[in-house]
Amino acid sequence: MPNEPMPAAAGGLAVLMTRAREAGGARGPAPVERWEPACCGAIPMRIAADGSWVYMGSPIGREAMVRLFASVLRKDADGVTYLVTPVEKCAIEVDDAPFVAVELAAEGAGEGQRLTFRTNVGDVVAAGPEHPLRFAIDATNAGVKPYVHVRGRLEARLNRAVAHQLMESCVDHPADGTDWVGVWAGGEFFRILPAGEAR
Repeated sequence: MPNEPMPAAAGGLAVLMTRAREAGGARGPAPVERWEPACCGAIPMRIAADGSWVYMGSPIGREAMVRLFASVLRKDADGVTYLVTPVEKCAIEVDDAPFVAVELAAEGAGEGQRLTFRTNVGDVVAAGPEHPLRFAIDATNAGVKPYVHVRGRLEARLNRAVAHQLMESCVDHPADGTDWVGVWAGGEFFRILPAGEAR
């Protein structure tokens, strides 16, 4: 399955890149941000919260097909997610984030810490100013839901194992007169919760 978690990479970033390349992710996404085709309406396609893709109620089981669709995915300013080609764009439904971060390589510590994520569709991104982390509160259980920016307006939600691994990197850090619990990545501190609320 495309969203199946894999063990953390023992060799760090190089191993993540190799896995993504072997899985067919070396081509990268299409230049969908440059295309402005007409909208052909919505199609019965949905990305479930676990990262699986469904078309007309049936799961898309072919990982190569999922990766192909993912390579032409774009979220516009209207908040709608589309499959985009040079000649048309079709709206699809997304339950949460379109991608799932299934692997994390953590290197270094403190301000020099590097956090590199691999998604279920082969993207590899290093969290930092260009790929910020975002933390939301789950309305169902008040837990923290971490996300990492992938490209455009598209994010990946961290799966449970990767989220737990990320939380092991949490530290306290003062910001704007308040002590925060958060994580360093790419030289930037990403706030999760005020330290008093996290206790």
